[in-house]
Amino acid sequence: MSELMFAAAAGLPLAAGWSVHALRLTRRIETARRDPLTGLWTRDAFEQRAARLLARHSHVAVVLVDLDGFKAVNDTHGHAAGDAAIRATGASLNDALAGARRAVAGRLGGDEFSAAVALSDPIALPWLLRGLHDEIAAPFRHAGRDLTVGASIGAALSSDVPCGAGRELSALLRLADEAMYTAKRGGGGWLYPGAMAPAAGTTAGRRTGRPGTHTTQRREAA
Repeated sequence: MSELMFAAAAGLPLAAGWSVHALRLTRRIETARRDPLTGLWTRDAFEQRAARLLARHSHVAVVLVDLDGFKAVNDTHGHAAGDAAIRATGASLNDALAGARRAVAGRLGGDEFSAAVALSDPIALPWLLRGLHDEIAAPFRHAGRDLTVGASIGAALSSDVPCGAGRELSALLRLADEAMYTAKRGGGGWLYPGAMAPAAGTTAGRRTGRPGTHTTQRREAA
């Protein structure tokens, strides 16, 4: 019996070491799946989590965001300002989704972002999109300047399409992408084809004579 107890005791440090190693490995994998600028999920990680939301909930909004005026910020103020715009957009997504318990957001690459949100009631989607647009279009602070970017946002709702392949993430992303490009051609703003209310324009839209938004909210970006 004493020999068994001695062997078990001797194995405790080894087991503890493996536990620490496994925890560190898990954290490294988790970090690798996060975008380094924004902390949002990378494309693959986002798609896996969004697909799980679709499998578990009846009303899931799939949202695509593409920044307007990002290249101008980069060209005029430098790449550090562009990075600040990306970080501010990531923070905007987190802020807009803070009240949603079942949501996931990711940076797909460049200045393109996506989110999937399980809704208790689909009527909330236009308000979610409007809030997200206003967050992104708000000025952010960089190197002593207030800078802005606009956003074109498109959305698709899983319960708007028939069951089957149409409700898969790839199909909903394609619908959201079509809505986003329609919004972009109209000067920016948000577009969910099932909404009763018209889409809001961006500051980019104001420059072309289309309705725009105005906000005095300012965000800090390093």
